[in-house]
Amino acid sequence: MPELSSGWGRALVFVYGVFVVAATGRSSVQIAADFGRAPLAYALTAVAAVLYIVATGCLLKGGRTAWRVASFSVVVEAVGVLGVGVLSYARTDLFPDQTIWSHFGEGYGWVPLVLPFLGMAWLYRNRPLETKGDLP
Repeated sequence: MPELSSGWGRALVFVYGVFVVAATGRSSVQIAADFGRAPLAYALTAVAAVLYIVATGCLLKGGRTAWRVASFSVVVEAVGVLGVGVLSYARTDLFPDQTIWSHFGEGYGWVPLVLPFLGMAWLYRNRPLETKGDLP
């Protein structure tokens, strides 16, 4: 993987780092304060936090295995934000409070909706040489 010391890669890692803090903080407070109010919503915010942590760590680590784990993480993140986004509109009773992915990340300026796709694009463009023949 290329250096993350400048450019788009550095900005991507920075934004992921911000979302590590945001999702971890939000899920911790929501789970500790009133988990029974919206257990699915709060648990999904905790899942988002874990995915952001994994993606950030793997982007920073680099290498073939880290690239694969980061790729899997951002794909799951994309599916999660799309699924929770739809579910938060369809079943508002499950999301009485905002979460990081509810309404497609509306409370966070829709960055959670865009972030995994930016991550996938960066990972695709910067995949290790060993995997370039494996991917379209």
